[in-house]
Amino acid sequence: MDSNHNRDKRDSSGRTSHILNTSANLLGICFLVLTTIKTMKLTEGSLIDECAAIAIFIFMSSCIISFIAMKRGDLREVKRLENIADIIFLTGLFVLFATSILLVFNLI
Repeated sequence: MDSNHNRDKRDSSGRTSHILNTSANLLGICFLVLTTIKTMKLTEGSLIDECAAIAIFIFMSSCIISFIAMKRGDLREVKRLENIADIIFLTGLFVLFATSILLVFNLI
């Protein structure tokens, strides 16, 4: 039983670290986009900076929750936090996808 618990914990923390790494990478990309838009003063008449700011908030939340999940010892709590981080991460991906589609069709 103990080996199953340890294996489940390893599997779970591996998933958590993937969420953390990917969220952090996308967070950096969103910061880069937002900084570029602000530096080039392209904020007038554009929703891109607002979408980037929303994505930053979402990916930062996912990073924080997945980091907390990595530090927890209780497997049930880790799984619950992982699921929350997953949902938040997917929400961030959807925001980026929707922004990209809007950009492609020149709607923003």
